[in-house]
Amino acid sequence: MLVIGEALTDTICRRDGRREHPGGSPANVALGLARLGVPTSFLTALGRDARGEAIAARLAGAGVEILPESWSLAATSTATAEITDDGAAHYEFDLAWELPAEVALPAADHVHVGSVAAFLSPGADRVEDIVRTLRPHATISFDPNIRPALVGPSSEARKRFERLAALADVVKLSDEDAQYLYPRLEAGEAAGAILALGPRVVALTFGGRGSLLVSASGSVEIETVQTTVVDTVGAGDSYMSALLHVLLAAGRPRLEPSDSDELAAAGTYAARAAAITVSRAGAEPPALLEELSR
Repeated sequence: MLVIGEALTDTICRRDGRREHPGGSPANVALGLARLGVPTSFLTALGRDARGEAIAARLAGAGVEILPESWSLAATSTATAEITDDGAAHYEFDLAWELPAEVALPAADHVHVGSVAAFLSPGADRVEDIVRTLRPHATISFDPNIRPALVGPSSEARKRFERLAALADVVKLSDEDAQYLYPRLEAGEAAGAILALGPRVVALTFGGRGSLLVSASGSVEIETVQTTVVDTVGAGDSYMSALLHVLLAAGRPRLEPSDSDELAAAGTYAARAAAITVSRAGAEPPALLEELSR
């Protein structure tokens, strides 16, 4: 497994003060996959500073291999998250994203990309090139994790999104992502439009209102797992990593579920992982034994 995308430091601001946590959507997906037992390499952009070292130590502690080309920035990127009383997070970014022209990519049977790294120049073009290069030999997943302040006008973001979605086998996005990309479509219509681009599975999450998964086998609605919400940081990333864990384990060609029951089982497992994550502060995805014990 190869994950490509940004890693940064989240500064979490609550009524009771500020705390820093390693974060970034692709970094959280890499962490979640490794904690679920999936051997994972990570290509990102870090600075040789205290924040970059903390991110690297956290990921390496879970078993993620950070590719050496990842140490490419003068300073590690940051995001400031204001946590509201209902646990929702609102972000401001100080972020740079670029990749070296030459990267020694490891062999991988699956590649995950997404978030700011899929949209922000100059690194986004490089990400797209890598996906096109690896597509014949690997399955692909994509989570746009739209940040409007960073991805530009929705019409331009949609063009890049659709190019990557057409290369992907699995696309996961939130209802807010879908609204930004397809403002004239209802959520279910947007999921159908994305499926028509070529993915085998499209997962659309609705926060506390569950999720919708669609494939050629049909569509299934997944209820939210009830839990006490501390904050929602990393919930979608945990959903993504758990969904991939199940689909990869099934061993289906291009990750396509055999029927709606298999699709529902994958969505339910992903929802359980997300529920664990929102029950604690910061992006803390579950480990395999922890998830199976629920």
